[in-house]
This record gives sequence, structure tokens and C-alpha cells, in this order.
Amino acid sequence: MNQDYIKPDNWSIIEEGFDAERVKSSESLFSIGNGAMGQRANFEEHYSGETFQGSYIAGIYYPDKTKVGWWKNGYPEYFAKVLNAPNWIGINIEINDENLDLNACAKVAHFRRELNMQEGWYRRSFEATLQNGVEISVNVTRFLSLDDDQAGYINYEITPLNKNANIVFKPYVDAGVHNEDANWEEKFWEPLEVKADKNQGFVTARTFKTHFTATTFMHNSIFIDGQNLDLTPENVAKNEDKIEFTYSVTAHKGQKATIQKIGGYTVSMNHEDTVSAAADAIKVVSAKGYGQMQKEQADGWAKIWEMSDITIDGDVKAQQGIRFNIFQLNQTYSGKDSRLNIGPKGFTGEKYGGSTYWDTEAYCIPFYMATKDQQVARNLLTYRYNQLDKAIENAAKLGFKNGAALYPMVTMNGEECHNEWEITFEEIHRNGAIAFAIYNYYRFTGDYSYIPEKGLEVLIAIARFWQQRSTFSTDKDAYVILGVTGPNEYENNVNNNWYTNYLAKWCIDYAVAQIEKTKADYAEDYSRIMSKVNLTDSELSQWKAVAGNMYFPYSEKYSVYLQQDGFLDKELVKVSELDRSQRPINQKWSWDRILRSPYIKQADVLQGFYFFEDDFSKEELARHFDFYEPFTVHESSLSPCVHSIQAAVLGKMDMAYTFYLRTSRLDLDDYNKEVEEGCHITSMAGTWMSIVEGFGGMRVKNDQLHFEPKIPNGWQGYSFKINFRNQVLKVSVHPNETRFSLEGGKELKVSVNGKEVLVEPNSLVTV
Repeated sequence: MNQDYIKPDNWSIIEEGFDAERVKSSESLFSIGNGAMGQRANFEEHYSGETFQGSYIAGIYYPDKTKVGWWKNGYPEYFAKVLNAPNWIGINIEINDENLDLNACAKVAHFRRELNMQEGWYRRSFEATLQNGVEISVNVTRFLSLDDDQAGYINYEITPLNKNANIVFKPYVDAGVHNEDANWEEKFWEPLEVKADKNQGFVTARTFKTHFTATTFMHNSIFIDGQNLDLTPENVAKNEDKIEFTYSVTAHKGQKATIQKIGGYTVSMNHEDTVSAAADAIKVVSAKGYGQMQKEQADGWAKIWEMSDITIDGDVKAQQGIRFNIFQLNQTYSGKDSRLNIGPKGFTGEKYGGSTYWDTEAYCIPFYMATKDQQVARNLLTYRYNQLDKAIENAAKLGFKNGAALYPMVTMNGEECHNEWEITFEEIHRNGAIAFAIYNYYRFTGDYSYIPEKGLEVLIAIARFWQQRSTFSTDKDAYVILGVTGPNEYENNVNNNWYTNYLAKWCIDYAVAQIEKTKADYAEDYSRIMSKVNLTDSELSQWKAVAGNMYFPYSEKYSVYLQQDGFLDKELVKVSELDRSQRPINQKWSWDRILRSPYIKQADVLQGFYFFEDDFSKEELARHFDFYEPFTVHESSLSPCVHSIQAAVLGKMDMAYTFYLRTSRLDLDDYNKEVEEGCHITSMAGTWMSIVEGFGGMRVKNDQLHFEPKIPNGWQGYSFKINFRNQVLKVSVHPNETRFSLEGGKELKVSVNGKEVLVEPNSLVTV
């Protein structure tokens, strides 16, 4: 049974009632971020119960030495870790000489958390009775500034309810942190300097090996009933990696004692002198003050929601789900910095280590293309271009040559750092997603300039890999690709995964077409690229031979492409016949049993039908969907969205809605029983796709937006906006009509259910 403690609300994530068993899950769900940093929703005060402390800085990582029992040639030497950064949110509190600790209180009542997604803040409130009999009311608000993205703000209020109280605030910064998932129990941070200046504290530390320097800072102010007491610390405690201030106040019964704490990070990626930069950040933020910072935060999120919001009328849980997904995507990646990318857990946890998977290209780019300026999506493509040399090195380590590139499954700096052989060596379909994203970017934006400037070099290197990775089978009289893992990671070391083979052929064909177009239309770029990559006519002929004679496993009996050569050798027992006690199988079964089973973790053949929808008829999609979905356990966060989109295409709206609800509330309802490890950030883009591409039926064909709108039963309507080539189109779908309105200076032609419709600026068109 899924968890069900999050209260339905259109704009907020709400938890009511304190339950120690839920603490780690809520720490994930109520996480906050601003693109530059983020943190789990840990308590500011000391908590002796089970907790998963986590704060993270975008782009900061550590190369944790790979831990394996049997080393294989070509194995990555390290697994990149998103580092648990120094903790700046901590505020230890004593009340009449007793530590405030929710795990030790005599009573906790009226506990409530709220993550306000509309304005971008997290709030926690409760009443507690301490063992010494003091009753208090606590209200804490925290946010990470969008505008001043090196800083965050905490407003922590305590009101004694039954007697006067001596309250001691002990705010601190602590760099003595560890990662939950460290391979060797190593420390990742080397302390350099601990410094105090009146109400300001600074802890500077450097990562071992990668040598990123970060100054973690704090600034504190103490208030009684809103009056700033202008206190300075009565005590400053320091050691090599921690600084703690002490402030004492007396609050009478009913008086509100408040500490306002500014904190954050300045890092060597952006500053030569991180300590001076930290002092400057404090100066800017403290000059604005808590009220102005909170207003700027609300204004910043209002701008984001103006473009990216999806409204749903008549289904609060569905509305809450999509907004939670959009909120997490926007607080994970802002698009400002092409050095950064979207990690699978974002700022909510450490699992999966590296910052970048193929999820970015397959799932996230469509969301960022349509809801932000196209430069944001271009930055994501540039991230991969800047790492092309590393991708070529990765391929060379596996024996490939002549500039062939294999992009990593997991990376921070372009090097492969995933430490499972069946993924590192075999899940090579990731290369195809990199190429597809280039095609998808051009298809949507119309900006071809990226290809001759940067993208063509990537396409050539990927095509070289596929040509070299293919083998000619004399038995089949065709090219085959052996020993791979497809998107369905419940099969390893299989031959001729259909999706992989189809991608390989498509990548080569697309690269050849772009070479020809660049030669014809961008002669200067063509000459520059050819002199750099040394591509010959003979090599091109080899590419074409592979693409023109690729083998695709097919079943005449079922009239479907086979997931891989041996799929029909399995015992084809459908998921519906599995006992519920056996689910999820990745937690209940041995890996051996999983590998021999027909069960599919996520869309595999259907992933290909999603990418290359125009290559197949609706009847072919229906056959493949009806064949493969019954064997799919959807134990990957990336699975439900693709199935939701395709179910909508096929008119299976009840199924499409069920899959939508699963992808949108995957973490809120903890479908996979693992949310305490962090949220599934990259799959959240798939939730957006489920509505826009699934229910809305949006596609781009021949430089024109096409829609085939549908609406789930029970919904009164839904709406979304698309930034299509610098024109913002709003689409509002209702049971009997679809409305279009346009922002911009020129008209836009769209296709609705096969009929061309003209939408003029600042007017409403109803279809």
C-alpha cells in the first residue's frame, strides 16, 4: 500500500501530525533548492531520532574510489558523489536548560509542515511540552533565495505558552559532515579556516582530490516580539571544522523569541576569494532584510509559474502532483550555468551519485525547451559538447578508436563514473539519447545553428561508435549489436536489444544527413569540422553499410519487434498473475530470478516507439503496447510517463490517467517505497510530458505545433503554456472544446486534430 499522509492541496505539500517513522521521507518531500544549492528538510534544532542530513552545492563532487570485488579492464576508477555539503541550517536550542529535541519531548502536538510551492518557502510549526514542563509554540520558515542564490534565510520563532523561559540559541556551521553512501567511509572535506566576525561566522573547507573550495557562512539576529535586540554572541565555540555562537534571551509567557539566520555558500567555481564573497553576500542579504527577501522570493516564483504552471480543474491530487514535479524541476536547475546539469535526485538525496544521466536528454530537455528560453535547453546540449573529448576518452578505454565517443552513464565532468559493469559497459543506448536531443532541440526551436557550431561533432563521434560497436553476422547476413543492456535494466548482456539497434541505425542516418546539410549550407563550418575529425568517404561508406543493414529481432507469431533475441524463450507470465507480496521484485527477488523473468523495469521497445513515433503506425504502436505493457512492472521512475503518453495516443484514457497519477505522485505517495532516499527529479519532467504530450497530444511536425487534445474522466479542464519559437501559446482543454490564446507580435498556425487553426495575438480561439 502506498503512503497517504500528504494532505491534498492545490499549491502546497502539507504534513500534519508528528510521526518519527515519516521523518526521512518528509525530509525528501519538503526539500528546497534554488538551482545553485539545495537541502533536505532536516530540522534546524537537534534531533536524536533517525534522520538523513543533507545539504548540496551544485557542481561540487568527490571522486569516491570504486569499490568492487573483481576489477575489469575499462572500469571507472571512481564513482562520483554529489557531496553532502557543510551544514549551515543548524540551530541548537536550550529552554530552561533542556535541549529542544522532538524525539525526546514529553509531548508534541499540532505538528505541521508546509512546502509552499507558489511562493517558494518551507514552514514547520508545532507545540511541544519538554521534560521540564515548559510548553512552547514553534514556527520556522526557511527558503533559498532565487535572486541571491548563494544565500538562504531561516526565521525561527519560539513562544513560551505556560511560563517564562530562558532560551539559548546556538546557531552553527559544521563542515564535519559525511555522505550516507560513501564507499570507504572517507571524509570528503578538508577544513581550511574557521572565522568569526561579530554575528558572522565562516567555515572554509576544500574537497579532497577535486579541490573545490567552499566558504559556508552564517549571520544571526535575535528578536523579542519583533524588536531586534542587537545582540552579539556571548560565546563563540570553534574547532577545525565547526563554529557555534551562543545567544541567551528571556521570553515571558506569550512573548515571541526569534532568531533570523542568513546562511549559504560561496564557492571557488565562482570566486577567487570565497571568504570575501561570503561577507559580500551577507551584506547584500542583510541589507534587504527578511521581509524584502521573502517578497522577492514570492515574486521570483511568480515569474516561474507564469510560464511553467499547469492547471487542473476538478482533481486536487492530480493538481498537487504536477505542481510538485514542476516545482522540484525548477528549484533543481535554473539554466543559468552551462556547467551544471540535472541530477536524478537533484538536491534531495545522494543516491545515483553523479550529476548527469541520459534522463536529461530523454526527459528533461523537452520540459525546459517549452517552459523557458531556448538558451536553457541549448546550455544542456552545450554541457555535452564541452565533454566530447572525455566521451572519446571513455570509448578509447573500451577499445574504440578514431574519435568514436561513448558518453558516460553517470558523470560530473565527462568521465564515466558508474561502477556496475552491466551499466558501464553495456547500457550504451545512452549515446543515442544524446544525439536524439540535438534533433529534438532543432525540431522544436528551429535553431539549426547549434548543429554546425557544435552538434555535428557530437553526432559524428557517436556515429563512429555505433559503426564500430556493430558486428556483421554471417548467419543473419546483417549487422548485430551484442552484449548490451537496454532501458530495461532487468535484462543484462543480451543480444540485439531492438531499441539499441534502432537507435544506432537512426544515429548514423541522422549524422549523415546533417553532414550533407552542413556541407551544402554551412561551408565554412563544414571545412572546420572535417579538418578536425578527419572523416573520409570510405568511413562514411562503412557507416551507411551498417545503418542500411541493421538487424531487428521480430516475431512473426506476435507481429512485434522483440525486446531482444531471447525474449520469447522466457516464461511469459504477465504481471497481473504475480502475487502482490512479490512486488516490487527488485526488493523481493534475487537478481538471477529477475534476469530470467520476462518482467520489464521501464519502457524499452516502447521507448523507441516514443522517440520515433512517426516511423510507425498507430496500429503498430497498439500491438507493441498491448504485448509489452502487461509484462512491465514500472519499477523505474522513468516508466509511467512514457506509458501514459502512449495510452493517451491509443485512446486508453483510464490507463493514461492511472499512469499519470503514478508518475506525478510517485514520490508523494512513495510508490517505490524509497522516497526517504530522495525524490526522482529527472522523471518529474515525464509528468509534464504526460499532460502536454499525452493528454494534450502536442507534437512538432514540419515546423508547426500539432495537438490532439483529450481529457481524463472527472477533470473539468486543464491548461498549459508552450514557449514555441519565442511565442507563448496557452492551451486550455475542456471536455467539449479547446481554447488557444497567444502572446507575441505575430500570428501562429497550429494543427488541432488534423485541422489547421490560425491563432492571432491577444485573441481567444475556441475549437
